[in-house]
Amino acid sequence: MQTAKRRTISLGICLALAAALFPGRVSARDVTLYDGHQVPTIVRADDRTMTLAGNMLAHDLTSLTGQAPVVSSDVAKCRRLCIVFGRYDSDLMRHIASQGGVDLTPLKGQWERYKRVVIQSKRDPATIYLLIAGSDTRGTIWGVVDLTRELGVSAWEWWADVTPRRVNRLVVDGDARLSDPPSVKYRGIFINDEDWGLEPWAAKAYEPETGNIGPKTYTRIFELLWRLKANTIWPAMHPSTKPFYQIPGNAEIAHDYAIVVGSAHDEPMLRNNVREWDDRTNGPFNFFTNRAAMVEYWRQRVEQVKGFENIYTIGLRGRSDSALEGARTPEDALAATGQAIAIQRGLLSNALGRPANTIPQIFIPYKEVLDIYNMGLRVPSDVTLVWPDDNYGYISQLSNAAERRRSGSSGLYYHISYWGRPHDYLWLGTTHPALIREELDRAWQMDDRRLWIVNVGDIKPGEILLQYFLALAFDRKLADETPQAYLIAWAARQFGPAQAGEIASILIEYYDLAFERKPEFMGFGQIEPITPNRIGDFVRTGGDEAHERIDRYRAITARAEAVAKSLPADRQDAFFELVLYPVRASASLNERNLLLDLAALYAREGRASVNVYSDRAKAAHEQIVADTATYNSLGNGKWRGIMNMAPRKLPVFQEPLYPHAEAPDRPQCTVDASQLMFVAGRPATHILTVYTGGGAATWSASGQKGVALSVREGKLDTANGFEQRVQVDYDGRGAIDGGSIACGGKTLPVETTQITPAEQGTPVEIDHILSLTAASAASPDWEKVPGLGSRDEALRSKLDLPSRKGLSGAAPLTYEFATDELSDAKLKVVAIPVHPLTSENDLRLAVQLDETPVQTIDYKTFDRSDEWKHNVLTNTAVRTIRVSQLAKGKHQLKIYALDPGFILDRIDVRLDGAPDFYGAPPVR
Repeated sequence: MQTAKRRTISLGICLALAAALFPGRVSARDVTLYDGHQVPTIVRADDRTMTLAGNMLAHDLTSLTGQAPVVSSDVAKCRRLCIVFGRYDSDLMRHIASQGGVDLTPLKGQWERYKRVVIQSKRDPATIYLLIAGSDTRGTIWGVVDLTRELGVSAWEWWADVTPRRVNRLVVDGDARLSDPPSVKYRGIFINDEDWGLEPWAAKAYEPETGNIGPKTYTRIFELLWRLKANTIWPAMHPSTKPFYQIPGNAEIAHDYAIVVGSAHDEPMLRNNVREWDDRTNGPFNFFTNRAAMVEYWRQRVEQVKGFENIYTIGLRGRSDSALEGARTPEDALAATGQAIAIQRGLLSNALGRPANTIPQIFIPYKEVLDIYNMGLRVPSDVTLVWPDDNYGYISQLSNAAERRRSGSSGLYYHISYWGRPHDYLWLGTTHPALIREELDRAWQMDDRRLWIVNVGDIKPGEILLQYFLALAFDRKLADETPQAYLIAWAARQFGPAQAGEIASILIEYYDLAFERKPEFMGFGQIEPITPNRIGDFVRTGGDEAHERIDRYRAITARAEAVAKSLPADRQDAFFELVLYPVRASASLNERNLLLDLAALYAREGRASVNVYSDRAKAAHEQIVADTATYNSLGNGKWRGIMNMAPRKLPVFQEPLYPHAEAPDRPQCTVDASQLMFVAGRPATHILTVYTGGGAATWSASGQKGVALSVREGKLDTANGFEQRVQVDYDGRGAIDGGSIACGGKTLPVETTQITPAEQGTPVEIDHILSLTAASAASPDWEKVPGLGSRDEALRSKLDLPSRKGLSGAAPLTYEFATDELSDAKLKVVAIPVHPLTSENDLRLAVQLDETPVQTIDYKTFDRSDEWKHNVLTNTAVRTIRVSQLAKGKHQLKIYALDPGFILDRIDVRLDGAPDFYGAPPVR
């Protein structure tokens, strides 16, 4: 993959490589495309797609320089400097290549590659050509796109308003280059669940003349795909959207942009069943009773689109993302699916006039179809098996050894947006990049490389995740970087290097918080059937977790707002769309729900802060409303209707009631110092709360040693709900003393605890829990997964491990810890809820504590089970081992991988009296 950065290899090596690749006149110097006075001429091959590429490049150069370049197919228009591009075998390319003695024939037969080289004209030595020769049409386009990236133009210059900035000079690398082939052959997006964003925006704001998602909108989408170096679209297909092939111009625009059109798992043969099948005309959508009508329906579409570049989904599902209609048993469904595939392949062969095994086809074993496939469905070897995730980012299964030998290879269908049970997440883009990186790396290592499609919902606000997915699809070497490193580079490209590190840090915390629980899941309800909101589990241990979560969200919101203020005017809209809106909206919904949960908790406890919490919750909701209105007003109405803060109007989005109560007059002061437990040598910040039962009071602190308070005095009254939370900072050095609080005429001691670990870095028992981070141990059977899990790094059992029946050859992870007293205990082994790697694997661990017998624990879940639902809502999978009378003293825990691809997060040793946290217990 080529980037805007210069290669760091030596000049000598670079020249030698260039000479080998490009015999003849090869330049190794920088090329000035714009000197402040003149822009280059653009000469492109004479076809519709190259014309579009030339216009895109001209648009970018105009935006950067203020001067519009000449765009032509006539090389005679070239003066001084020309950017010339086209397929390697076009007359234009052969002519220019001959000027410099450049051999382009090595590009023959290559998939989406290009050569870029600087050539001096033989006829006019004052004329220089920057030649971009593609192995095919899309290879040429990627050469143009890489050039625009090198010039500093963001992929989001239109879709997220990262406006190109005017420059006085444009210089690009003049060294010869040969691009790497894409890592995945077909890479693209599925526009889905577009009812609340993209479709109403297109229909009312952007393309009212069509009143739907039509060619004008798809033109913008396809240019975005170009800029992200993607080549495939599964078009929008919900009932609210007119079918892709029923709107004149859609298919032709895809052809002009060289975009491959495919379709989702429930749209075999490029048919949109929910809108295109008419029961009144065609009869029932039932393969068992109305087969002839269905076959004719498929044939008509294939005949209609045979002149375009397509990937055909084959197989059989119900009309609307449902199980096969008319099948009484799984065996019926198995037989019918096999028969339908045979018929569909015959239709394709007849229409396209060539053997079926030469026509790109995919089979997607999604939901119940996976069960049918695993029953023994025979899918022809040339058909690509496209493995889906479970809709929540965890791939259901990948190809086993036999499946990897199939000529059609395999692919991936992945979600960063979803409508369905146990709960939608259609509003914000919150899938953790570390999970995306892990799952795509898993797919790549299992030879899953033919087609990767990501379900992007409305495109916005999933921009960052969409780009990351497609970047990994184009260049899998990006998986060698941490997600944070990728985000730093991404932020630098959009907003400049000065704030890139801070923006990436904010985003990582945003994704970390959502990985613990997505904002859409904060109502703690489910759908299908819809259940009402309930008090969430963040307050089940007394409210500290809820307060901590609110504080973390407030902190990144404040940081994001500070970054926004520091950015120039031309990046304000872009930062709001890409960072500030998702961060602040997520924070506001969490704050609204958590504050109401705390109000309910404290009302039961007789505390007087209920009204203040309720008012703050209302303000948080109003912030979401205001921010959404701002989003939809950006660009003088450009994005009117694109952002909906309540997709499907689910309970979690509805404005709640804000309870109020008459505050009692109870002036007695209370000091809550329950969080003030510190570990020597480990800097930490915790919270001290001072409150009354409803009476006004003043307070002041004195006598603190080794800790610093954010405020040392204050007033408790109706304005703050008779409550004040004080930050207590410990720098990790010296002994501490909490001192006392004078409040309401009394002096109240502040109880603090300082624990000195036996050795620095060893686990410490806090609140009767010792929490062992998985990555604190190592084994040749395991590898680290950066950025994933509750401790920012998890362990994955290696993908090439065999599934074991015993422990022979297994190398354990070994953890050591010590307990302070004899106690019953529970080992809570927390994993990331992945699925067995292939159909031939399980998902097991073997666990041994001290010299007790080895226990095997299995994490495999069943589709749509209650356990699976809990797992995907929390991003955890848990097994608990009970230990009777765990002795005081040192212990050793060994964990063995019995299957490949298991991801271990942490192990909590829970002694009697341990609180039941929602998330990971504190490690201090």
